[in-house]
Amino acid sequence: MKSIRIIIGILLLGVAMSMSAAKKFTLVIDAGHGGSDAGAIGNAKVKEKNLTLKFALAFGRLVENNCPDVKVVYTRKTDKFVELYKRADIANNNKADLFISVHINAVPKRHIVRGFQTYTLGKSRRTGKNTGIQENLEVAKRENAVIFQEKNYKETYQGFDPNSPESMIMFEFVQDKNMDRSIELAKYMQRYVCQATGRKDMGAHQDNLAVLRLTSMPGCLIELGFISTPDEEQYMNSSIATEQYARGIYNAFIAYKKRYNGGSNTPIMAEPEKKEEKVNIPQVVPQKPKAEEKQQPVEEPQPALVEEPKPAPVEEPMPEKADSAEVAPQVTPVAQENPEEPEAPVFKVQFLVSSKKISTSDARMKRLKDVDSYQENGLYKYTVGSSADYNEIYRLRKEILDKFPEAFIIAFKGGTRMNVQEAIREFKNNKNKK
Repeated sequence: MKSIRIIIGILLLGVAMSMSAAKKFTLVIDAGHGGSDAGAIGNAKVKEKNLTLKFALAFGRLVENNCPDVKVVYTRKTDKFVELYKRADIANNNKADLFISVHINAVPKRHIVRGFQTYTLGKSRRTGKNTGIQENLEVAKRENAVIFQEKNYKETYQGFDPNSPESMIMFEFVQDKNMDRSIELAKYMQRYVCQATGRKDMGAHQDNLAVLRLTSMPGCLIELGFISTPDEEQYMNSSIATEQYARGIYNAFIAYKKRYNGGSNTPIMAEPEKKEEKVNIPQVVPQKPKAEEKQQPVEEPQPALVEEPKPAPVEEPMPEKADSAEVAPQVTPVAQENPEEPEAPVFKVQFLVSSKKISTSDARMKRLKDVDSYQENGLYKYTVGSSADYNEIYRLRKEILDKFPEAFIIAFKGGTRMNVQEAIREFKNNKNKK
């Protein structure tokens, strides 16, 4: 009899969850820190609280403008301090379907780490305990028990008791579903944000984070980059980063919503085109954090540049807990190398950057031939190869990956650096016309 009651209860809970899904999807966006809590502060004195608010609002505007079936709720829209438990209360009280908390990472001084991370609720990294998961279960029970608090629930559900052991099984079922969905959301975040921004993929992780364990719906906490690393601080404080991060987070949200909630067919913004038979779009291979001595410049939308030498290893980043003038990159024009096709994009492989000019015979070039360079933001950036045929440059990149694992493809048009994804699309369009 007990097992039958459990099955009936789970079915009833499934019906209740389906009814909840029929309402307008509610997304809660949490900008970390605020007010007296500045969060982490970068070398250029950029404050985490300002960056998280900027990115949270930009992401929210995309959802509001493109998703009429979604209700967006912010834990803060101004520079004010909101306690962690109140942020969770805002999500719980609004019966949110999804909770996304925006943060910026940092590591101790003299350490250089770069990359994007996503956190979901799980075992504590520091203690290895599951206390946060247990506390989250109690929150889920409290917040979802309203299902059984209808005026005539005893008659409707034949006396089903929300405080019974059977009920606990159901809430564990709900919690498991929420955690599974949170992990899927984290995967989408890593894919789309890294794709949009060119940040290193530092992977999805689990931890006992207060703002997650106090909410009763799927959710994640994203660490956009390391404000303690000068070039990442500079990038995150730029206008281009606002657009790219917002687009990446938006893409991840849409992918998640389409999988679990359906709804309107809102297109994913700037979705890369599908690969064609002879055009291979390179994928950035996630790499573990490592120490780097020289500051790397901001690249858009590519992975971090290779720099040498590489000193002592860096500690694994911990989620510790950024507004100044935007820096617009100035690119020194590069001569067009295909005069017979002046409008066709030219692809090259960028493999090294330096604050000082380096001879092409320098040992750091590792005997590469036909090395060229251009200047951007006062830095010398070194490339190899030059062709209007993307496939040719793609093969060249694969050939030098053993020497330069972080080498990536860039594109120029009319001597001016351009977005490589746009260049690839133009290359394919031109190829299809022939």
